[in-house]
Amino acid sequence: MSKQIEVNAPMSGVFYRRPSPEAPPYVEVGSTVKKKQTLALLETMKVFQKVKAPAAGRIVEIKAENEAPLKDGDPMFVIETN
Repeated sequence: MSKQIEVNAPMSGVFYRRPSPEAPPYVEVGSTVKKKQTLALLETMKVFQKVKAPAAGRIVEIKAENEAPLKDGDPMFVIETN
């Protein structure tokens, strides 16, 4: 039985889907992810924090826009687990 987990911002900051402007995004809708795999970066006061998957599964939705400012608790991803 599968269930969906929402991954929320652990703090306020700027959301980045890729490690650098030239690099591909960490994940796309449909990507299979492992537990603790990096999904995105969150920048707060020039410090980058990796956002990691809380569980293995598949990305079914990306809720945050690249370079968007997020508040603590804002939704970023939805992961479908097995």
